Amino acid sequence: MLRYRTSDPIVIALPRGGVPVAFEIAMMLGAPLETIGVRKIGAPNQPELGVGAIVDGEQPQVVLDEALCASLGLRAADVQPIVQREQEEMRRREAMYRAGRPPLEVRGRTVIVVDDGIATGSTLRAVLMALRGCGASRVVVAVPVASPEALRQVRQIADDLVCLHAPGWFRSVGQFYEDFSPTTDKEVIRLLDQSRGADV
Repeated sequence: MLRYRTSDPIVIALPRGGVPVAFEIAMMLGAPLETIGVRKIGAPNQPELGVGAIVDGEQPQVVLDEALCASLGLRAADVQPIVQREQEEMRRREAMYRAGRPPLEVRGRTVIVVDDGIATGSTLRAVLMALRGCGASRVVVAVPVASPEALRQVRQIADDLVCLHAPGWFRSVGQFYEDFSPTTDKEVIRLLDQSRGADV
């Protein structure tokens, strides 16, 4: 990761779990830390099964896994109520995290996208596509752990990928953490403020 120190990068975390990991990377690189508004879109009767994601922006971007939706017999209209609900929650969190500050400009910049791990990669792929659409010049992914299949798919979109561990017996991100309790909004805000040099 240190090779990116001279490229004036922005570190963007997927909230909430990606923020503690991204904070350490941002401090190491001396780079600004930001979150991106993104929410998984779960299947109507299986909310834990991600069929896509919504990414915030001037025009929020919805990315659906068309093959998975087809296999489940889902149409775009079937997930629209879920998209609407997740968009509202996404904007609530982003307003809380930013506290009135505008998002950092990514156009022409190297953006390092960080999460606490990648299981399927659907949410991360949506974020990468959105950042490309916003004009990021280089998109790098950094994660501690990921499934091999998710890495294969993310590599097709990212310019570079740094992953510490990709075991073939991957079941879930949480299995690789001693403590995988949810990161709180309070923790996210504290780390963001600390990265900006605010009093905490």
